[in-house]
Amino acid sequence: MIDNYTFAHPQFFWLLLFIPLAIAWYIWKKPKQLAAVKMSSLQGFKVKQSILPKLKPLLFALRMLAVAALITALARPQTKEVSTRVKTNKGIDIIMAIDVSASMLSKDLKPNRLIALKRVASEFIDGRPSDRIGLVVYAGESFTKTPITTDKNIIQNALKAIKYKHGELTGGTAIGMGLATSVNRLKDSKAKSKVIILLTDGENNAGFIEPQIAAELALEYGIKTYTIGIGTNGTASTPFAINPDGTFAYRHMQVKIDEKLLKQIANTTGGKYFRATNSEKLAGIYEEINKLEKTEIEEFRYTNYEEKFRIFVFFAGILLLIEILLRKTLFRSFI
Repeated sequence: MIDNYTFAHPQFFWLLLFIPLAIAWYIWKKPKQLAAVKMSSLQGFKVKQSILPKLKPLLFALRMLAVAALITALARPQTKEVSTRVKTNKGIDIIMAIDVSASMLSKDLKPNRLIALKRVASEFIDGRPSDRIGLVVYAGESFTKTPITTDKNIIQNALKAIKYKHGELTGGTAIGMGLATSVNRLKDSKAKSKVIILLTDGENNAGFIEPQIAAELALEYGIKTYTIGIGTNGTASTPFAINPDGTFAYRHMQVKIDEKLLKQIANTTGGKYFRATNSEKLAGIYEEINKLEKTEIEEFRYTNYEEKFRIFVFFAGILLLIEILLRKTLFRSFI
């Protein structure tokens, strides 16, 4: 509770320096306050010790405490309660377009490209609490996994559920279809900033929409596209067939990414192209995108002050009243 205390006029505490000066003056003047009678002998008087003379400084102490309380009241002690309200001035709508073709099971990223991507994408989603995010998946065709939403639990659950299923999507990599579906999800958005993060590990070899046309559509609707080519330089252990028991057969195959196309898409829409050759670089790419696409958040802070000086004035009044009563009654014969 003390942490909540503040003082509107703390400069009045300088007046507390008066108290040690008053104490010093009282000590210096005390011997002169009592009249002295010189007598040759006290043998004829019965001397009875009384505690009241020793308690007389209590009156001065009460007065000094009252002065200290009044000075504290002048400093205007207050308690404050701070509340905040956050307003997002520039929200961002983001679609993450994820390639789920069989080549995403290649093991050049550990344990494979798709799982490595999901881990990094999950951290990216958690780092965008004020933005709406959606998921699009594509291989030979594309579909919306999750429309844009602020519910991060829905997005995270949908991301976890993404996996390659033989026969779910036709074979191949339809980059144009994936981009077009993402644009379709964002074109009616009222957000001031619209972003697509398109990730692929191959070349456009399927679908009926050309990537260049999809990129021009994104430009028309003011949608910036960041493209990421995922895969090591050289060869990677890639699935090429399905064993009788349903598992994949792997062999080292040349990694082919159409970097020229991905750069063209990014340049057309005002985005940027990245190459992720390992898990660390993939994480770094998402961190860079996170920095490039900042959401402007304005915080309104409200402070409610409650005055507490009255209790100190009341306390000072009680002390002065006690001092006056003692001075007029118990200590009357000593003053």
